[in-house]
Amino acid sequence: MSARRPAPRRIAIETAADLGASAILRIARAGDVPELSAALTDRVAARRARVLHALESGTPVYGVNTGMGALSERRLDQSEQARHQEALMLARSAGGPPWLTRGETRAVLAVRLRTFLNNDSGVSAGLCEQLAAMLEHDVLPAVPRSGLGNSGEIIALAHLAAPISGRGLVLSGDGSAAGSGAREPAVDAVPAEAVPAEAALDAAGLAPLRLGAKEGVALIQGVPVTTALAILHAEDARTLLRQCVSLVAAEFALTGAARDAIDPVLARGDEVLRQVTAELSRLAGTPEAAARALQPPVSFRVSGQVLAHLERAVTMLDAAVQRALEGITDSPAYAEADDGGGGRFLGTAGFHGYDLAAHLHILTVAVIGAAELGATRLHRLLDPKTSGLNPQLSPDPGPHTGLSPVHKRAVGVVHALRRLAAPSTVGTIETSAGQEDVQTFSVEAAEDCRRALDGLREVLACELLAVHQAHALGARSPRGADWLSGALAETAAVLPSGTGDRFFGQDVTVLLELLARGWPTA
Repeated sequence: MSARRPAPRRIAIETAADLGASAILRIARAGDVPELSAALTDRVAARRARVLHALESGTPVYGVNTGMGALSERRLDQSEQARHQEALMLARSAGGPPWLTRGETRAVLAVRLRTFLNNDSGVSAGLCEQLAAMLEHDVLPAVPRSGLGNSGEIIALAHLAAPISGRGLVLSGDGSAAGSGAREPAVDAVPAEAVPAEAALDAAGLAPLRLGAKEGVALIQGVPVTTALAILHAEDARTLLRQCVSLVAAEFALTGAARDAIDPVLARGDEVLRQVTAELSRLAGTPEAAARALQPPVSFRVSGQVLAHLERAVTMLDAAVQRALEGITDSPAYAEADDGGGGRFLGTAGFHGYDLAAHLHILTVAVIGAAELGATRLHRLLDPKTSGLNPQLSPDPGPHTGLSPVHKRAVGVVHALRRLAAPSTVGTIETSAGQEDVQTFSVEAAEDCRRALDGLREVLACELLAVHQAHALGARSPRGADWLSGALAETAAVLPSGTGDRFFGQDVTVLLELLARGWPTA
């Protein structure tokens, strides 16, 4: 009999700003749920009333009383308008598996809710409450993660929106995956299955919500998928950055490499580099003997610069996420003058997602650079001139191969990552009979970033295995690197004893799980 899940923690949402990136992370990964205040839903309802009043004029409003895209010149009569908001999801639900994971989908729902609480879309309080209820009961739409090339996220968002009114598909399962930790590594490895939404809503005690005027078009506008994935990827990148710093410091420590290049005094004019090199220097400890060479390999010496750039890339993506959460991404948006002089519907370009796509690409390239450097340092660890140990970190070179094949695996990963270095924002392809004549493919930019992060984690697992092997073969920690003893013990606890050849691929798999759990934990 499975253990009963603890009740989720509630996040009080008094204003839209309360549903920021940190709250969205909690919702996605800890299974927390947003609790909308009455004052907030009252403000949403008040704006909704003004929007409905404005629509009564009969002025053309894109996607409300007109068609969409190349068909927007067609005016809809009253009976057509009544069906239109839910009909928008039908043909646009053109995607399929693989689906986003449960954690990713929770993040997307939370971002969609946040953009509605900004009050530019003019949706009802009931729609906002339905989104919050779906998060609380873990009724998660099946959202495709690929095949989404279009101007905006319309295909993905149609899949997200359809289950709100009881149509389409939701992810199967009881939601026990929610809150399983960083990136849900074990869960993500298993493709999610999908089941009909209406039965899942009923099982959760939720009724399908009939979409009102403008609510359907609001649901498929903006870039909540890219925004949500960017939030998750930025958090994962911060974890991997910390692990990169730990591994580089461990390599300096165990090889006794000269420390000049990580002396923070050399980082004048670059505060980020100063912080990174200061941390590397602190973790690497104090050598107890003269360095084996006047200068270590370039891959060691430039690590501080590459990791400082990775830090900057994450920070820039954080800023782009904040702009996406605060900005007007709905189209048409209902904009009201600050002086209360009335509102108007404005078509926007908030669906384009260029800012997020560009900064996701910057992070992707930075991650690839860190992975390339990790594979190169790993190669140097196999060289006695760098390590002072046996060739290929073999306990008995010849009869035992050592870790040369593990390095080959890391090289293969890096080679595959290089194909992700082309930006998604370059290359236009017309769709919708020319109505949509440029795209950013921002969701694809997020997917490329996810693959790069997974690749970096795999390279780090190979690198960690080499660090473990070097220590097992006799490399010793210097003074001041006490943390390293705990980190190495944490590593050794999940690996077989001994240094002889074995199925090293199994070791890498175990170390991938260890990294996903947050090594080093001390």
